Order: sequence, then C-alpha cells, then structure tokens
Amino acid sequence: MKKLKILAICLFVLGSLYSCTKNFEEINTNPNTTLVGMIQPSGMFEPILYNSANQWLNRTWYYNNELMQFTAHTGGVTRREHLYFLEDSRDWYGFWNHYATYGKNIDHMYELAQENDDPSLEAIALTFKVLFFSNMTDMFGSVPYEEAFTGRKLGGTLTPKFNTQKEVYEFLFEDLEKANDIYATSPIFLNPAMDGMYGGDMQAWRKFNNSLYLRILCRISGRSEMNAGAKMTEIINNPAKYPLFTSNADNAVVKFSGNDPYISNFGTTTESDFTSSGRKLTRQLIGLTVQTDINGNQVYVDPRLPVIGKKNPIVEVNPDNIWIGTVSGCTEIERSEVDRGTSWLNYRVFCRRDAPATYMDYAEVQFILAEAALKNHITGGAAAAKSYYEAGVRASMVKWSEQGAFSDPAVTITTGDVDTYLASPLGSWDLATNKEEFLGNQKWLALFWVGMEAYHEYRRTGYPVLTIGEGTVYNDNILPTRFGYPNVTISTNNANATAALEEMGGPNDMKTPVWWSKQAISGGK
Repeated sequence: MKKLKILAICLFVLGSLYSCTKNFEEINTNPNTTLVGMIQPSGMFEPILYNSANQWLNRTWYYNNELMQFTAHTGGVTRREHLYFLEDSRDWYGFWNHYATYGKNIDHMYELAQENDDPSLEAIALTFKVLFFSNMTDMFGSVPYEEAFTGRKLGGTLTPKFNTQKEVYEFLFEDLEKANDIYATSPIFLNPAMDGMYGGDMQAWRKFNNSLYLRILCRISGRSEMNAGAKMTEIINNPAKYPLFTSNADNAVVKFSGNDPYISNFGTTTESDFTSSGRKLTRQLIGLTVQTDINGNQVYVDPRLPVIGKKNPIVEVNPDNIWIGTVSGCTEIERSEVDRGTSWLNYRVFCRRDAPATYMDYAEVQFILAEAALKNHITGGAAAAKSYYEAGVRASMVKWSEQGAFSDPAVTITTGDVDTYLASPLGSWDLATNKEEFLGNQKWLALFWVGMEAYHEYRRTGYPVLTIGEGTVYNDNILPTRFGYPNVTISTNNANATAALEEMGGPNDMKTPVWWSKQAISGGK
C-alpha cells in the first residue's frame, strides 16, 4: 500500500472521534459521507496491523517495562510510571482510547468483510478483536463488549452497558471459536503483500488465533468455574481442529521493512532519548539474569541479557565492568546513588527502522502449557511441565539470538549456551525448589518486550516477587491493580460505569483487583 500514511491518518482521525466512551457512540453525521465506509476491508487491514504494532511497542516501553521493573526512568521526572504516577488525562485515557479506537476500526473492518464476502478478513478481524478487547478488559476490568459500537445501528445504544470480565471472556471464547471455524474453510487472503505478519498465510493466522485462545484460558485459569483446563485439554488433543504455534516460525510478529511509512516505532529515536538519559535496567532484571557467588561476584549471565541490555561503559562509574541495575520506585534522594554505573537497554537492537513488534510467540505457548501441566490442568504432571518449560526457554533464546545480530558487538546464543543455562542455577528446572515461582519468573523474562503481558501475568500469579520502592507514593505504594476509567467515560456513560465499579467492588482507582487476578481470587491475600 503506497499511501499507508494517508489512509492511516484518515482512519485514526475518524477513530479519535469515537475515543473513550465516544468510541461506543454514534457520530451524528450523514452516513453517506463517512470516510471509513467508503473503503474496502482490505484498506483497513494494513493500517490496523502496522499502527497497532507500533502502539504495542510504545506501551511496552512506557508502561509494561516500568511497572514490571524491567526498566526504570530514573533520569528525571518527565516520566514517572515506575513511581506509579499515572494520570487520567494521559494514561487512563490513553489506554482506553487506544483499545476503543482500534476496536471500533476492527469492528468496522469485520462488517465490511461480511458485506464484501471476504472471509479471510472476517476471521482476522475476530482474532484482532479478541487481542484488543482481552487487553482492554485486563487493563480496566468490566468494559462494554456486547453493546459496544452499536450506536450507529438500528436498535443500538449510545450508552452501552459494561459487561463483567467473566462475560467478556465468554464472548472472547465465542469469537475465537467463530474465527477458527472460518479459518478452517481455508479462505484466500486476496493481497498477501499487505500482510506484514504472515504474508496472507491463513493457516498461520489460525495458529495465532488458537494460541491466543490458550493465552486467555491461562489468564482465567484461577477461576475454577471457567473450566479452563478442560478447554486447554481439548485444544492440545485436537491439533487438526485447533492448530497452535509449533516453532518460532509461527510467531505473531509484525515485520517492518524500515522504508517510509513501514518504520518501527523507535526507528528514528535517538540513543539518549531511548536509554541513558532516562530509562535504566533494574536490579530486579539483573537479579534474575545474573548469577553471583557467595562473595557477590558475577559469575554467569543469562545469554539474553547482552542482547536486551548494555553495560555502562564509563570506567569511572563502572570500574569492574559489571551489570548494574537501578532501583525501581526509588525516591529522588536515592536516585543519584542507585543510578551510578547503571546498565541500559540495547539501543542498536530496539531502535532499528526495521525492528519487529511481537504480539505473541511460541515461547509463551510453551510456558502456558508448562504451568497447565504443573497444576494438572492438562495431563503430564511435573515431567511434562519441565519439557514444556525447556522448550519455552530454547524458543526465547533463539528469538533473542536473532536480534543479537544487530548488537555491537553481535551476540549469538548457541545450542550449547542454552544447554549451559538450563543446567545453571539461573535456569535449571531440577534445582528450583518452588516450581510455580520459578515458572513465573522465567515466563516474566520470556515476555520481555511483548505488549503488557508481563503486567497481566504478574497480577495473575504474583511473580516475580517485586520490591516496591519507597518513591511509589502516588498510589500509596501499591502497584496498580488496574487502570481507572477516564473521566470522560464516567461523565458520558455515568450510570453504566458506576454500575461496573460497584460490581467490581471498589472506587475508580488503581487499587481494585481485576476478576482473574491472584489478589481477587485469594481475597486480597
């Protein structure tokens, strides 16, 4: 598509008119002049794919990495996410608007695909819908789903009700089943060159759809009434009906060419803006990727760390040439001390014009199955869990080894390196005393740079155990359990938003646990 930028601007200008609760309402204009309605569904697909992927990267860097203590912006006060300073006008509104805008465009693409008899995009629209709405409900709790975007339809509403998370997940399952059935008919993607993820390969999209199914089943697996284990078992026992990712070749990765307008989100970002002037690697990350001896000497390093990060090269602040992490949530008084010699993200890996964006990968599927086996949601027990776990680590290592080629110097992770890691105290299944915590920690590492997934998983499992810094006073030293509804949503759909908050059992803040979280299930323990 040669005019992607122009089309993207048109789509998202229109989408902005539907922002926040307005995303669920009808704009009072002549339908004959609605820009989106004038284009083909294929014309909506490419901007949705590439622009949403870049937004995924942006929110990973700004929010997931900071809340989950991969990094901390301790170089100033322009960004304070690691201190839990999250505002309605920028942060809550930004996430709500992001998911709602893309949800609206995806919903419209689905309708156009049905009208134009394009089952390939009909199925993809359903998969995308689940991807965005699962993240929306995981960020906010109860959200409109059943009545969302019905304002322009006969019998629709401008003030949609909020479905509970349980209801939303049930709708998500229905949409994934519907999409899988369409993929099973082997529809033809009419313009494969538009598909920067799978090149129009519908079987690959089908694998993504069903791997996403496993992800959201895992998310609600702590709720016994949802019978997640039974559905997981059905999926893995029926690969012909529910094909899943089987290698890194299946990863849901958006590939940017690096040529305008197909440029990765940080492709034009300066090194200072991306790393050393603000964001640093944290002690949390260094602690789970660097092995020390009894004297505190660093004796072994996770092979992925030199791909993800760079040691501080300044001899004056890092004379021992070691990996140093800053303190997430540190106070302003602590900052000058804890930042000394701190390592940072590997600019050459992440800030390439053609750097990819990942929605989901094979490693995550293996970690999902490892946990399911360990908890007896599926058969196999601890032995199967170990096998799945090691397959997940190998997949993660291979993925980051490919990106290591862009580091300076280049980093290659060999099969021998992975074997060494799996036998080390850092990565050995057999040496781990608490297998559930070990899996949680390892999945956290594998989910680095994958949207908001580490944040979602932390709230579900409680792992890794994070140290909450003394500077996190903006949310009373409580790591945000959800994002609040934006004020514009409260004001324009007050009755339904208020009912949703009452159902969730808390005020419109960042302290009420979401339905599937460990905190909600255990009663706050």
